[in-house]
Amino acid sequence: MDDGEVRRVIYDMAMRGGTPPLARDVAQVLGTTPEDVLSSFQRLADAHIVVLQRDTREILMAMPYSAVPTAFAVRANAIHAFANCMWDAFGIPAMLHADAHIHTSCADCGTAADIRIEKSAVVGEGFVHFARPVREWWNDVVFT
Repeated sequence: MDDGEVRRVIYDMAMRGGTPPLARDVAQVLGTTPEDVLSSFQRLADAHIVVLQRDTREILMAMPYSAVPTAFAVRANAIHAFANCMWDAFGIPAMLHADAHIHTSCADCGTAADIRIEKSAVVGEGFVHFARPVREWWNDVVFT
């Protein structure tokens, strides 16, 4: 199983549908078994390419895409996606080369925040706070 090809399919499907695919869907595209794909998912997780769900070994995060709803909803190119964090919310329109609308809220006070990306630029005011230095993100990437 070519992990590079699995990675390509993961991101192709995420960019088209807004969420990382299930192993069975990747297997169907590649003409292989879900078990082979799950083994590839594990190798990709070990290389910090994706993050897997604890119990199922399916993808939880294929940065910047989340497989589960989060506080970072992104609309771009008629696709609705969830990002893992604000940094990833900026990453989705960057990957798609698209304008976007990001809906989130302040983690401190809960105030709703709507951010627009137009022609690769952030429109509006606000700030982003990172709770951990970048060098520590993979210590607990789900929390970070």
